[in-house]
Amino acid sequence: MRTERVKAEKLNNSRAKGYSDFAIVILVTILVIFGVVMVFSASYYKSINDTTSGTPFAFLKRQAVYAAIGFFIMAACSHINYKYYKRFAPLILLLSFLLLVAVLTPLGFSSGGATRLIRLGPISIMPGEVAKLAVIIFAAAYLSTDSKLILSFRSGVLPMLAVMVVFGGLIIRQPNLSTAITVCGIIAGIMFIAGLQWRYVISALVLGSGAIGFLVAFGDKIGGAHWKKRIVSFLDPFADALGDGFQVVQSLLALGSGGLFGLGLGKSIQKNLYLPEPQNDFILAIIGEELGFVGVLALLIVYMLLIWRCFHICLNAPDRFSMLMCGGITVMLALQVILNVAVVTSSMPPTGIALPFISYGGNSLWIFMASMGIMLNVSKKSRQ
Repeated sequence: MRTERVKAEKLNNSRAKGYSDFAIVILVTILVIFGVVMVFSASYYKSINDTTSGTPFAFLKRQAVYAAIGFFIMAACSHINYKYYKRFAPLILLLSFLLLVAVLTPLGFSSGGATRLIRLGPISIMPGEVAKLAVIIFAAAYLSTDSKLILSFRSGVLPMLAVMVVFGGLIIRQPNLSTAITVCGIIAGIMFIAGLQWRYVISALVLGSGAIGFLVAFGDKIGGAHWKKRIVSFLDPFADALGDGFQVVQSLLALGSGGLFGLGLGKSIQKNLYLPEPQNDFILAIIGEELGFVGVLALLIVYMLLIWRCFHICLNAPDRFSMLMCGGITVMLALQVILNVAVVTSSMPPTGIALPFISYGGNSLWIFMASMGIMLNVSKKSRQ
């Protein structure tokens, strides 16, 4: 009896201290380290061919630094009380809005036919990535003020639609369709978690499908020829294998070449200047080529475990705000994984979207690491 009482006291003491969800730390660490390895493998020949570096380790060094900073950000966010985000939610949204406006001014840096960056010396800021976390915090804070707020179209639904239109419109102007879809999807997901009525969900699906159909049918006549080509090209990317379908075709060739077990780590053929930017949005194709179907499946299992842990924290959150915020983070993670896999496998129109924790780049990695830090803080508070 005494032994059982001592064990119970130790268990209660550990719960009182409020330890974070250690499984999230392990899963994120696995993904980030795997991402650094795959960025090095995917960028090897591109880095050698780059006249500014001329060394195969250029992308590896930068991604390793990004990862180290990311772990610091995750640790810092895990110690910040999540309630502070609700207090400063309007300010966070305003700052994000100003960054999105600034990127469309001379402060914006253009690359690859798009203006998505703000350069401040050696630091590059992607306002579209910042907007993802900003809308999560704001939508969660706004809809948590009253559980019945989402049932009102004027007070609940309309303000969220306004944020969708403003932020989505500014991001599309860059242009950056994938980030705009993600931001709107995050807001819609938080609204659904908050209790959005099904009639609005069905109406949105009908209107969205109608808009896509209209763009495909009349895109050439209304100045939307570019979007029409992007939408139609995924149906048969081999019809224009050297044009709009080039990147998707090379991606499919990489996945097909990998087979069940892959060609072996570092032995990809498509990364040898065939697949454009293999270390970024299409890094999953290189993973499939080098590690095969088994490697991709193992990666997706890790993602599913992480999404499950995030969903678990969402269900056990201590209050409505943290529940909606964690739900928004979970939606962001799941949505980006699904969209990236869909694009790489030509299951949806091609659009650039980073694979969380894996794709090269600091901004996307830091936003996800900060989000996981918030998750850890909520899990700590829920255990207390």
